[in-house]
Amino acid sequence: MSERKFHRTVIEVVVLSEEPFGYDDLADVDEAITNGACVGSFDTKSTTELTGKEAADALTAVHSEPGFFQLDDDGEDVED
Repeated sequence: MSERKFHRTVIEVVVLSEEPFGYDDLADVDEAITNGACVGSFDTKSTTELTGKEAADALTAVHSEPGFFQLDDDGEDVED
């Protein structure tokens, strides 16, 4: 398994608005609380160190692929 360390950080974002708030991505949230009609805050809820295998699984869970971190499905380093 890869000797490298990976990290998973969970961030909570609070948005206050006069109307129900909808968004398609984080850029929409940023725009709304930076320049729009909303107010927001964020807080780091947790940070967890992951093994190579856990990182590979986490990447798959967020609809990416282990190759994003140059890993295979088993969390082993992949040569370019």
